[in-house]
Amino acid sequence: MHPIVKFVAQRILLGLVLLFAASIMIFAGTQILPGDVAQSILGQSATEQSLANLRAELGLNEPLITRYLDWLTSALHGDLGTALTNGQDIATSMGQRLGNTLFLAGWAALIAVPLSILLGLIAVRYAGRWPDKLISAVTLTTVSVPEFLLGYIVMFYFAVKWRIFPSVSTVYDGMPFLDKMNAIALPVMVLVLVVLGHMMRMTRAAILNVMQSAYIETAELKGLRPFTIIRKHAMPNAVAPIVNVVMLNLAYLVVGVVVVEVVFVYPGMGQYLVDHVAKRDVPVVQACGLVFAAVYIGLNMLADIIAILANPRLRHPK
Repeated sequence: MHPIVKFVAQRILLGLVLLFAASIMIFAGTQILPGDVAQSILGQSATEQSLANLRAELGLNEPLITRYLDWLTSALHGDLGTALTNGQDIATSMGQRLGNTLFLAGWAALIAVPLSILLGLIAVRYAGRWPDKLISAVTLTTVSVPEFLLGYIVMFYFAVKWRIFPSVSTVYDGMPFLDKMNAIALPVMVLVLVVLGHMMRMTRAAILNVMQSAYIETAELKGLRPFTIIRKHAMPNAVAPIVNVVMLNLAYLVVGVVVVEVVFVYPGMGQYLVDHVAKRDVPVVQACGLVFAAVYIGLNMLADIIAILANPRLRHPK
């Protein structure tokens, strides 16, 4: 078997094992939560008989392993269950929410990825000089500020003080594209600021590491311009670590938008999850956790596969 095929197959298998382990942790974590699901649904005035009937109807009297296997089997068939609070199908309700989250994360990635790579290239070109120090200082500051605080800061200035963008990011089906872009401007801004620093600094570190190579010195001796050396010779050989950090941050954009969505009341997966955690709607929490885990593990697996494919020693084994 070709080494590259072997490595890719191993990484896919590892991703499936990790997802299986994550499903166990998600299910176990929701089962050890304090309180009674039946009591939270029927209220404090419910009788013991009505509570017992609801527990039997929800299958809460079944052994833990039986309930887990039933839940996992249904999830593998695309059935994520029914919400306890409103009786709606979770997969249907989650579909639109997931689309909104991907829309938000996609635009944040579309801005953050090229901008971070460009800033990383500029920082390398002027390494140790004032442009490098300025870019590093600004991006380090944005990384250090918590998302919720950054969200309230941009909300105060851009929505309250200057009235440029709305403070509440409401989107809906059929909404005009420009209105939708105006609505998501602030959460996209926050997400870009949060991930920009990490991607920029990793891009800078990866390229600086390659710049120590002998072939870079040869290119310099040939009289090539510094930025040409960085763009044509250093950048292609630093692709693997850059791709890894970009994919990690893309995974964060999808999975880590919970705080940002809550701050801006954005109708995405994060807001959906928080709403049902407050209601102790266990099936919804389990489904959201499983989807988030699948996205995170999937993007990390994709990053590893791209890094493998970008490795010339694996593409052309001796």
